[in-house]
Amino acid sequence: MDDLSGTTGIVALAAAGVAVVALILAIVLAVRLRTVRNAQRAVLGDLGARDLVTHAADITEQFRGLHEWVDDVAAKLHDRMDVAEHRLDGAIAYRALVRYDAYGEMSGRQSTSIALLDAHRSGVVLSSIHHRDQARLYAKQVHNGRGEIDLSPEEAEAVRLALAEPPPRQEPAAERA
Repeated sequence: MDDLSGTTGIVALAAAGVAVVALILAIVLAVRLRTVRNAQRAVLGDLGARDLVTHAADITEQFRGLHEWVDDVAAKLHDRMDVAEHRLDGAIAYRALVRYDAYGEMSGRQSTSIALLDAHRSGVVLSSIHHRDQARLYAKQVHNGRGEIDLSPEEAEAVRLALAEPPPRQEPAAERA
Protein backbone atom coordinates (compact mmCIF):
# COMPACT_ATOMS: atom_id res chain seq x y z
CA MET A 1 0.00 0.00 0.00
CA ASP A 2 2.95 2.26 0.35
CA ASP A 3 3.28 2.36 -3.39
CA LEU A 4 -0.10 4.12 -3.77
CA SER A 5 1.03 7.22 -1.88
CA GLY A 6 3.80 7.93 -4.31
CA THR A 7 3.61 9.55 -7.71
CA THR A 8 3.29 6.24 -9.46
CA GLY A 9 0.51 5.15 -7.11
CA ILE A 10 -1.42 8.41 -7.56
CA VAL A 11 -1.13 8.13 -11.32
CA ALA A 12 -2.29 4.51 -11.12
CA LEU A 13 -5.27 5.47 -8.93
CA ALA A 14 -6.16 8.33 -11.27
CA ALA A 15 -5.90 5.99 -14.27
CA ALA A 16 -8.09 3.45 -12.48
CA GLY A 17 -10.65 6.17 -11.72
CA VAL A 18 -10.64 7.34 -15.34
CA ALA A 19 -11.01 3.71 -16.45
CA VAL A 20 -14.00 3.21 -14.11
CA VAL A 21 -15.62 6.44 -15.40
CA ALA A 22 -14.93 5.33 -19.00
CA LEU A 23 -16.43 1.92 -18.26
CA ILE A 24 -19.57 3.48 -16.77
CA LEU A 25 -19.81 5.88 -19.72
CA ALA A 26 -19.39 2.96 -22.16
CA ILE A 27 -22.19 1.04 -20.40
CA VAL A 28 -24.51 4.09 -20.50
CA LEU A 29 -23.76 4.65 -24.20
CA ALA A 30 -24.31 0.94 -24.98
CA VAL A 31 -27.71 1.07 -23.28
CA ARG A 32 -28.65 4.23 -25.22
CA LEU A 33 -27.47 2.70 -28.49
CA ARG A 34 -29.53 -0.40 -27.79
CA THR A 35 -32.59 1.80 -27.12
CA VAL A 36 -32.03 3.69 -30.39
CA ARG A 37 -31.63 0.45 -32.35
CA ASN A 38 -34.82 -0.98 -30.81
CA ALA A 39 -36.69 2.21 -31.71
CA GLN A 40 -35.23 2.04 -35.24
CA ARG A 41 -36.38 -1.59 -35.59
CA ALA A 42 -39.83 -0.62 -34.34
CA VAL A 43 -40.13 2.16 -36.95
CA LEU A 44 -38.25 0.66 -39.89
CA GLY A 45 -38.56 -3.07 -39.28
CA ASP A 46 -35.63 -5.43 -39.27
CA LEU A 47 -33.18 -3.88 -41.74
CA GLY A 48 -30.73 -6.77 -41.62
CA ALA A 49 -27.59 -5.76 -43.53
CA ARG A 50 -29.24 -2.72 -45.13
CA ASP A 51 -28.59 0.76 -43.91
CA LEU A 52 -31.00 3.63 -43.42
CA VAL A 53 -30.15 5.30 -46.77
CA THR A 54 -30.92 2.11 -48.73
CA HIS A 55 -34.16 1.74 -46.81
CA ALA A 56 -35.14 5.35 -47.61
CA ALA A 57 -34.34 4.79 -51.31
CA ASP A 58 -36.53 1.65 -51.32
CA ILE A 59 -39.41 3.55 -49.73
CA THR A 60 -39.02 6.36 -52.29
CA GLU A 61 -39.19 3.83 -55.13
CA GLN A 62 -42.27 2.23 -53.60
CA PHE A 63 -43.93 5.65 -53.36
CA ARG A 64 -43.13 6.27 -57.04
CA GLY A 65 -44.80 2.98 -57.94
CA LEU A 66 -47.80 3.84 -55.77
CA HIS A 67 -48.03 7.28 -57.40
CA GLU A 68 -48.01 5.73 -60.89
CA TRP A 69 -50.73 3.28 -59.84
CA VAL A 70 -52.88 6.08 -58.39
CA ASP A 71 -52.42 8.13 -61.60
CA ASP A 72 -53.46 5.10 -63.68
CA VAL A 73 -56.55 4.50 -61.54
CA ALA A 74 -57.44 8.20 -61.68
CA ALA A 75 -57.19 8.18 -65.49
CA LYS A 76 -59.43 5.11 -65.69
CA LEU A 77 -61.95 6.73 -63.34
CA HIS A 78 -61.86 9.91 -65.43
CA ASP A 79 -62.65 7.86 -68.56
CA ARG A 80 -65.49 6.05 -66.80
CA MET A 81 -66.85 9.35 -65.52
CA ASP A 82 -66.87 10.77 -69.07
CA VAL A 83 -68.85 7.74 -70.28
CA ALA A 84 -71.29 8.03 -67.38
CA GLU A 85 -71.81 11.76 -67.96
CA HIS A 86 -72.42 11.12 -71.65
CA ARG A 87 -75.04 8.52 -70.75
CA LEU A 88 -76.65 10.85 -68.22
CA ASP A 89 -77.24 13.43 -70.95
CA GLY A 90 -79.96 11.06 -72.21
CA ALA A 91 -81.62 10.82 -68.79
CA ILE A 92 -84.53 12.98 -67.68
CA ALA A 93 -83.18 16.41 -66.79
CA TYR A 94 -86.32 18.56 -67.17
CA ARG A 95 -89.83 17.63 -66.10
CA ALA A 96 -93.14 19.30 -65.37
CA LEU A 97 -96.74 18.27 -64.77
CA VAL A 98 -99.83 20.27 -65.72
CA ARG A 99 -103.28 19.31 -64.38
CA TYR A 100 -106.44 20.51 -66.08
CA ASP A 101 -110.11 19.78 -66.70
CA ALA A 102 -110.12 18.69 -70.36
CA TYR A 103 -113.89 18.71 -70.81
CA GLY A 104 -114.85 21.62 -68.55
CA GLU A 105 -117.02 19.33 -66.42
CA MET A 106 -115.80 20.56 -63.06
CA SER A 107 -114.49 17.04 -62.39
CA GLY A 108 -111.51 18.18 -60.41
CA ARG A 109 -108.80 18.59 -63.04
CA GLN A 110 -108.29 14.85 -63.57
CA SER A 111 -106.49 15.24 -66.91
CA THR A 112 -102.71 15.66 -66.94
CA SER A 113 -99.86 16.44 -69.31
CA ILE A 114 -96.31 15.62 -68.25
CA ALA A 115 -93.17 16.68 -70.07
CA LEU A 116 -90.06 14.49 -69.63
CA LEU A 117 -87.01 15.97 -71.39
CA ASP A 118 -83.28 15.19 -71.42
CA ALA A 119 -80.33 17.60 -71.25
CA HIS A 120 -80.73 18.27 -74.99
CA ARG A 121 -84.36 19.39 -74.36
CA SER A 122 -85.68 16.36 -76.20
CA GLY A 123 -88.00 13.69 -74.89
CA VAL A 124 -91.71 13.03 -74.66
CA VAL A 125 -94.95 14.66 -73.53
CA LEU A 126 -97.57 12.28 -72.15
CA SER A 127 -101.17 13.45 -71.85
CA SER A 128 -103.86 11.54 -70.04
CA ILE A 129 -107.34 12.86 -70.85
CA HIS A 130 -110.00 11.71 -68.36
CA HIS A 131 -113.72 11.75 -68.97
CA ARG A 132 -116.48 10.34 -66.79
CA ASP A 133 -116.51 6.93 -68.41
CA GLN A 134 -113.24 6.81 -70.38
CA ALA A 135 -109.60 7.82 -70.34
CA ARG A 136 -107.17 8.31 -73.21
CA LEU A 137 -103.41 8.48 -73.23
CA TYR A 138 -101.44 10.43 -75.85
CA ALA A 139 -97.68 10.54 -76.34
CA LYS A 140 -95.82 13.09 -78.45
CA GLN A 141 -92.11 13.39 -79.07
CA VAL A 142 -90.26 16.63 -78.38
CA HIS A 143 -86.98 17.67 -80.05
CA ASN A 144 -85.06 20.73 -78.84
CA GLY A 145 -88.08 21.96 -76.91
CA ARG A 146 -90.54 21.69 -79.83
CA GLY A 147 -93.13 19.00 -80.48
CA GLU A 148 -92.82 16.75 -83.52
CA ILE A 149 -96.61 17.03 -83.76
CA ASP A 150 -98.44 20.19 -82.74
CA LEU A 151 -98.76 20.29 -78.99
CA SER A 152 -102.01 21.15 -77.22
CA PRO A 153 -101.90 24.30 -75.06
CA GLU A 154 -101.57 22.13 -71.93
CA GLU A 155 -98.76 20.07 -73.45
CA ALA A 156 -96.96 23.22 -74.58
CA GLU A 157 -97.38 24.60 -71.05
CA ALA A 158 -95.83 21.42 -69.58
CA VAL A 159 -92.82 21.78 -71.93
CA ARG A 160 -92.53 25.49 -71.10
CA LEU A 161 -92.64 24.81 -67.34
CA ALA A 162 -90.11 21.99 -67.66
CA LEU A 163 -87.66 24.16 -69.55
CA ALA A 164 -88.20 27.07 -67.13
CA GLU A 165 -86.37 25.00 -64.48
CA PRO A 166 -82.69 25.82 -64.11
CA PRO A 167 -80.66 23.50 -66.32
CA PRO A 168 -78.76 20.68 -64.62
CA ARG A 169 -75.29 21.73 -63.48
CA GLN A 170 -72.57 20.43 -65.79
CA GLU A 171 -68.92 21.18 -65.17
CA PRO A 172 -66.63 21.63 -68.15
CA ALA A 173 -64.13 18.80 -68.64
CA ALA A 174 -61.25 21.15 -67.76
CA GLU A 175 -62.66 21.74 -64.25
CA ARG A 176 -63.03 18.01 -63.56
CA ALA A 177 -59.40 17.21 -64.43
